[in-house]
Amino acid sequence: MKQHLPRISIVTPSLNQADFIEKTIQSVLGQHYPDLEYLVIDGGSTDSTHEIIQKYDRYLVSISEKDSGQTFAINKGLHQSTGDILAFLSSDDVYEPGALLAVGEYFSKHLDAMWVTGLCVNINNKGDEIRKAIRLYKNIWLSIHNYKVLLVLNYVSQPATFWRRKALEEVGYLDENLYFTMDYEYWLRLGKNYPLHVINRNLARFRIHPNSKSGSTSHSQFDEEFQVAGRYANKVLLLLHRIHRQLNIKIYRIMMHISS
Repeated sequence: MKQHLPRISIVTPSLNQADFIEKTIQSVLGQHYPDLEYLVIDGGSTDSTHEIIQKYDRYLVSISEKDSGQTFAINKGLHQSTGDILAFLSSDDVYEPGALLAVGEYFSKHLDAMWVTGLCVNINNKGDEIRKAIRLYKNIWLSIHNYKVLLVLNYVSQPATFWRRKALEEVGYLDENLYFTMDYEYWLRLGKNYPLHVINRNLARFRIHPNSKSGSTSHSQFDEEFQVAGRYANKVLLLLHRIHRQLNIKIYRIMMHISS
């Protein structure tokens, strides 16, 4: 009997990412997933992003207009999506070949799975792998995938994470008041309600470059992450989160010093 694969909807928010967005689009469309809906929500780019998106108009749904930022754009796409499985992929990240098929097959075989994540590779603006030690550290905790640990540190990679529409209907949309950590807050909401499932293979590549949020503003990201953890963690776990946050900042400073 042929396996039924669920419809997958991918949302890509974009703003002035002409250097990377074509690779992102190609990585999604190149999956050749049999039931794919792809929505690109552009915030009114002033570079050549719009022209690049237009090249693929017959294969995706695109909106280009000024909006209130990345999280707003993601929610706009999610509201318009029709898929059973949902995800968002930033306009500088890419999927690994075969990622969507692996995700679709997993959800088909595991009807109890409400959200699923996989492994993710960190890359630079040229596409070369970087921060291998950080990736290894996160993957160690991911192999345990305990919710209390998630309250202390975020081991879930956003580009490699997918969830069911039923979960969206129950926990709601992303918090548009958050600038850096709307994904982490969403994982905490999902994890509070459903156990995390893990696909033990690379699903995506997360790009870090000087103009990306993670490449230029990590300290602010750690601060917002701590505030988000405070919504869900008890005093002990929040203290552990604070300690881990301080270690992260020190490691980040060392990395910046070495790379400078």
